[in-house]
Amino acid sequence: MRREAKSRRALGRRPAVGKGLLLLVVALAVAWPVLAADSSRVPKPVIEAAKGEKCVENTDFMRRNHMELLKHQRDATMHRGIRTRNHSLNGCIECHASRKNNSVVGSDQNFCQSCHSYAAVKVDCFECHASKPKAPAERAAFKQTGVAPIGTGRAVK
Repeated sequence: MRREAKSRRALGRRPAVGKGLLLLVVALAVAWPVLAADSSRVPKPVIEAAKGEKCVENTDFMRRNHMELLKHQRDATMHRGIRTRNHSLNGCIECHASRKNNSVVGSDQNFCQSCHSYAAVKVDCFECHASKPKAPAERAAFKQTGVAPIGTGRAVK
């Protein structure tokens, strides 16, 4: 062992352990501010519990894919006339409308707006669609006839 260390010094080489230790120290010095940052500086969205028993998909899936499901549902409804409730915007609104103001938008405590504000993503669904669930009488008429009353598709904020 001594002979190897002397020959390395003679050749001007340092042991590999020294390089690894130096690299580790530099990496920790660079990463320390990120690792030590206070994660509570950015407030997380406040999400009120849904009214339904369980969502149509699991939470992680919906967080990542709800916009694709809504676009697919929109295309099926608008272009092919297929209306289902599984991934419908009305179904989402019925379960996720706030108990305080009966809406999914309007304040950063409302279901859609809380996450969209946090992610800095514009919610443009409600420029055309109602942000509040239909009244029970409207819902019953729609279930019976399958036709929504005129004027119910406009934004209600």
